[in-house]
Amino acid sequence: MARDYLLVIDMQNDFVDGSLGTPEAAAIVNDVAEHARAFEGTVVFTYDTHRDDYLETQEGKHLPVPHCIKGTPGWKLTPACDLVRRARNAEVFEKRTFGSTALASWLLDKNAHGGKVASIELCGLCTDICVVSNALLIKAFMPEVPVRVNPKLCAGVTPETHEAALATMRMCQIDLIEG
Repeated sequence: MARDYLLVIDMQNDFVDGSLGTPEAAAIVNDVAEHARAFEGTVVFTYDTHRDDYLETQEGKHLPVPHCIKGTPGWKLTPACDLVRRARNAEVFEKRTFGSTALASWLLDKNAHGGKVASIELCGLCTDICVVSNALLIKAFMPEVPVRVNPKLCAGVTPETHEAALATMRMCQIDLIEG
């Protein structure tokens, strides 16, 4: 099972109960942490990571809500997810934008030199921004590796945009885990 990967995307305080928090995000925290704890494979966490100059960036000009500023309480993983990250000594990728090319490259290297990657599963926040961006990026880097998303372990900015992102992923041959 070590050839299976679970990517826990941006389960950070600012997306749960901070500046961009939603009730839908808060509702999945414990289930995501439990799934990551029990996953029989490699678990990886991403951190949306911005600097103090966030409002001067292209993203900050379009979404003028400071969030996930490195070192702040909002940047940290939720306590439940951080416990899992520490217990598993999980790999961490900080990303300054929606998708992580470093993560996709790391997975590509694992596939080429660490034994074929059997599957990649994503969960976390936000379905309609960072989850979909990483899923599509990884699928582009590794088109023959099964990439899956568990809709029940994801939350979007709104329920409607969550569903729209799931529809996009279905169209791009990303499997949705039902049940």
